[in-house]
Amino acid sequence: MRKRNIYLLCAITFLQGMVFYAAVATLYRQAAGLSVFQITAIEGISVALSMALEIPWGWAADRLGYRRVMILCNALFLVTKIIFWRAESFLGFLMERLLLAVVISGLSGVDASMLYLSAPPRDAQRNSGWYFAAGEAGVLLSGLLYTAFLSGQYRQTALWTVVTYALAALLTLFLREVRPEEGRKPRESLGRLVRTHFRVPGMLALVICAAVFSETVHCVTIYFNQLQYLRCGLSERAIGAAFLIASLAGLCGPLSARLTRRMGRRPMGIGLLLLSALCMDLLALTRSGPLSILLVTLLTALAALFSPLADTLENEKIATPDRATVLSLNAMISDSLIVLLDIGLGRAADASLPLALGICGIACLGAAGLFRMVRVEPS
Repeated sequence: MRKRNIYLLCAITFLQGMVFYAAVATLYRQAAGLSVFQITAIEGISVALSMALEIPWGWAADRLGYRRVMILCNALFLVTKIIFWRAESFLGFLMERLLLAVVISGLSGVDASMLYLSAPPRDAQRNSGWYFAAGEAGVLLSGLLYTAFLSGQYRQTALWTVVTYALAALLTLFLREVRPEEGRKPRESLGRLVRTHFRVPGMLALVICAAVFSETVHCVTIYFNQLQYLRCGLSERAIGAAFLIASLAGLCGPLSARLTRRMGRRPMGIGLLLLSALCMDLLALTRSGPLSILLVTLLTALAALFSPLADTLENEKIATPDRATVLSLNAMISDSLIVLLDIGLGRAADASLPLALGICGIACLGAAGLFRMVRVEPS
């Protein structure tokens, strides 16, 4: 029965990955009359609200039930897409992002908790790999469909996104509730939970390691890669092909569990982080277009392999039935670090792209050092 949850969760994240306007989200808002400053201001307000709601939502989810919260949040997710489709002013897009902040903070920790508790722990990393790959597949398919059929049709892209999110909300109704494992410690007050959570050996190091790695890779593979390709003299057609190749590499998440069983958790984690640092340093040094495409593609694959491992370790270290609450607490710490990283890396990239890439490489080395501090049990 619980195995059905795994299939449904993968289908839901696949459908929610199909945001047809993703490639032109900024242009969409500008066509509706928003300035770049208004777009970034809305984004900043949304992030701040999302961070503020993380712990309250997690606390509520642990008491209301994960299924109920997912049904509510995915219904609201659909509403955000309807608002986005019809929005034509600053207030309309602000309303969409404020409601989206409520949704994101509500789902944070809940989907991961349901995924982890819907199968035996031995299958957690494999299921997490499929879950991440399903989301990436949705992004890839929507990008291909946009290029083939919807290019330039902004409102149509938003309408089709409404359709996919409606299907995702419908599928959520068929999820089965899951409960925390027996034998866990009794529920604690929120204040005590916050005080004791990071006393779990290696938890803070793991959260910081995962946040630093994921955000540096995100910056390199989403933002800096385009600047690097231009630095190498690649054409727009070549850049488009590079995006497609890298997106395909993001589908290798299901291989994470198999490789981990062969290599061991600690060697696997440290190896992925060190190899990522090497890729970033080589990007800083090279002006070769083909080599840059290869390195960005490899980084995308490394991130897809590391995320299921980090997710599984994080879930295994939780020693309380308030699973969604502590995962939301971890997310709040991660988001705070991500904001600081984005500011620092953005400033560095303005000064020099090789400098920013080099800093990303150093950050990955630091993440590898943090991973060595994490107590890793055999898989």
